Amino acid sequence: MEATVKWKDGVSFEAESGSGHSVVMDGPPDLGGRNLGPRPMEMLIMGMGGCASFDVLTILQKSRQNVTGCEACISAERADAVPAVFTKIHMTFKVSGDGLKESLVKRAVALSAEKYCSASIMMEKAGVEVTHSYEIVPA
Repeated sequence: MEATVKWKDGVSFEAESGSGHSVVMDGPPDLGGRNLGPRPMEMLIMGMGGCASFDVLTILQKSRQNVTGCEACISAERADAVPAVFTKIHMTFKVSGDGLKESLVKRAVALSAEKYCSASIMMEKAGVEVTHSYEIVPA
């Protein structure tokens, strides 16, 4: 896996993945940015949410659950000192569908957290307190 990050101007950077997709990252105006994109640390938790959501969705689909929506809401806390590393991250999965079985949603979230989501597991191994919850939202 590879990526390239190029400085554009100010504190704006364009990142390109090895698969050819790009995203702009920028800082807030008070730090020289123009707020043109997410902050690099936001990208980390967005990637973690995408990784875990992929797991939850595919596990539920393989369990023959009729999922119509899956949203991961991520909240994170950072240390007050430099480096301002993540100390806590919580993900809540809001899953909707027809006739979803709660036991299977709970299992999908647990399997993602404990076995499949490389990003979540990596954060935990780095000392971040990572927690998960779920809600079944009426379709």
